[in-house]
Amino acid sequence: MSSIKSSQSAHYFVTGTDTDSGKTFVSSAILSAVAEYYSTTGQNKTVAGFKPIASGCERTDQGLRNSDALSLMANSTKKLPYEVVNPISFEPAIAPHIAAKQIDFELSSNSVKQYINRDIWRYADFTLVEGAGGWRLPLNDKDFLSDVISEQKWPVILVVGMKLGCLNHAILTQEAIINDGLKIAGWVANGVDENMNVQDENLNSLKNMIKSPFLGFVPHLKSTSAKLASEYLDISLLID
Repeated sequence: MSSIKSSQSAHYFVTGTDTDSGKTFVSSAILSAVAEYYSTTGQNKTVAGFKPIASGCERTDQGLRNSDALSLMANSTKKLPYEVVNPISFEPAIAPHIAAKQIDFELSSNSVKQYINRDIWRYADFTLVEGAGGWRLPLNDKDFLSDVISEQKWPVILVVGMKLGCLNHAILTQEAIINDGLKIAGWVANGVDENMNVQDENLNSLKNMIKSPFLGFVPHLKSTSAKLASEYLDISLLID
């Protein structure tokens, strides 16, 4: 992690090339890195992660709980109620708009805006809002989560899951985000496939084709430690 000269409040939306790109792992690592920086530099600032929509939740005595949301909470220094971090949750591990239909829940741009708006930034000095699935996550047959994010004009962090097909997925996602009028603040390569062939060559191609800052490559790790993963990231461009 490179040296950082100064720090200001910052807020981002995190998306991925697909549902298994490792958005939560990378988001947790970024939160861990920024929290450590604030602590070591004596800054009384907080970090918080949010997962507004989540499928594949576990039913508990406290209600539905999602492992991704819990990971973000564990790496946040601002402690918030679960319902604030993950307000829309579904038990089946399926596409959210299909899960919503099964329980007659109205999932739409308007319903999501009740939970995703500029007021979410008031909770912490550094905030990450993690999406579900990829950039074009359907909310219903006509609305997409990207519609809401585009309206908010949030800068985006793109997580590229390093596996066969990632070049196409990454470039298409980049094009969609830019065409929606948003800035890609940076991107992270995440080693989801430890047996990926010619990984270095693919990474070099991505560096040439993705026209935004490269924040780091997190190799395939045996540990799920966000702190360990954070050591592979350069957060300077996110908080400077």
